Amino acid sequence: MRIGIFGGDVSSGGTIDDVVESARTAADQGFATYWLPQIFGFDALTALAVVGREVPGIELGTSVIPTYPRHPMMLAAQALTTQAASGGRLALGIGLSHQIVIEGMYGYSFEKPVRHMREYLEILLPLIQKGSVSFQGETLSANGGLQIPGAAPGPVLLAALGPKMLELAGGVADGTITWMTGPATLEEHTVPAITAAAERAGRPAPRVCAGLPVCVTDDVDVARGRAAKVFEIYGSLPSYRAMLDREGAEGPADVAIAGDEATVTGALKRLADVGTTDYLAAEFGSSETERARTREVLRSLL
Repeated sequence: MRIGIFGGDVSSGGTIDDVVESARTAADQGFATYWLPQIFGFDALTALAVVGREVPGIELGTSVIPTYPRHPMMLAAQALTTQAASGGRLALGIGLSHQIVIEGMYGYSFEKPVRHMREYLEILLPLIQKGSVSFQGETLSANGGLQIPGAAPGPVLLAALGPKMLELAGGVADGTITWMTGPATLEEHTVPAITAAAERAGRPAPRVCAGLPVCVTDDVDVARGRAAKVFEIYGSLPSYRAMLDREGAEGPADVAIAGDEATVTGALKRLADVGTTDYLAAEFGSSETERARTREVLRSLL
């Protein structure tokens, strides 16, 4: 299992220089990947294009870009530009986002989200892989091509939690990115479903990139209490709530990885054992000591 750093805390509260430094540290420490979210801060692809010019070696991923606000031709152009800027190190993670965001903030319809994603991929993937597309769907259409010198095709990962989205993630995309999905759910639901979809489509084994909060600490109760507050929103969003219910978790604090070095090491090894190919570490230590201990455990497993 490859281990990467999720830089959401830096991208939401720091400067571009802070993001570059965070990614550089992750690369220097030997981590395989560095991920940025697309929420309400920096544009993730623009930031990763800057990082890609400054920091060599490490794979750079989006976790994840909401599809509705960007036509797939535009997203393909942005992604391929980031590919060119970074020397082909982008893992493009995309997702539906949530009804409350798409309808409440952007004013788009969230009707039939699986149809939307299927049509989106019908446009995005040919552009990423071949540079041209001709597709007429019910809600999305595109005819045209892109010419971006130096841009090689890269993996497209789909934020997939339910069965239909996992079918797309394994059947046409290169894998999935999950969040707030615990090890039992990964083992019993996510990994079998996406693997079977890839096999049916005759595609290579998919990547399963699992993001979970992590903190090495001597005070687990305090850490879980902090996780309950920091990640509270994810317990109320329907897609994440469904995964927490599958896990038998009351809320995000119950799937956060927290404990001493041995406990966290064991939890991460379990993720690998159930079929996780990539772990996205969302560190949430409250002190310099907790943050240093967490990073050291993560480094010990590289």
